Amino acid sequence: MVSSFSLQHRLARAAWNLTWLLLCRWTPRPLHAWRALVLRVWGAKVGARCHVYPGAIVWAPWQLTLGDDACIADGAEIYNVAPITLGARSVVSQGAYLCAASHDHRQPDFPMTCAPIRLGDRAWVAARAIVLPGVTLGAGAVAGAGSVVTRDIPEGCTAVGNPARIVREAGDGK
Repeated sequence: MVSSFSLQHRLARAAWNLTWLLLCRWTPRPLHAWRALVLRVWGAKVGARCHVYPGAIVWAPWQLTLGDDACIADGAEIYNVAPITLGARSVVSQGAYLCAASHDHRQPDFPMTCAPIRLGDRAWVAARAIVLPGVTLGAGAVAGAGSVVTRDIPEGCTAVGNPARIVREAGDGK
């Protein structure tokens, strides 16, 4: 089976993983500015006061954009084969998985498919939730704990379950 990625790309990711392991993975939790600097050096666009925890996993920092005050918790995985953008004050909680790639199982060669993920300002992907390729969470949207988000969540709405369904509309005080 042929890899979906060039040798140069695979080497870059190996170098990135080694960099994160040696310079960030072991660092004390409060050293967010240091980890943000390392991400920037590797091509991420990182806003002010971002919190990326040492146990976070970022597949390709050059495909990552973080707005001001965005947060990626320990154990969260950002599988950004395609671009992933977190808006200002958005949160990806512990164990959450943002997956910007899949495979077309209907094709005999099982080709990789990719689509960007976007979290609007103040969006929250709760613990152990999964967000699939091409999904957008609007400003203030919530993907509840353990949810599998297969389609967009509009601004201000909360979705839960597998597949995630909207349980609270924008402006609903409940």
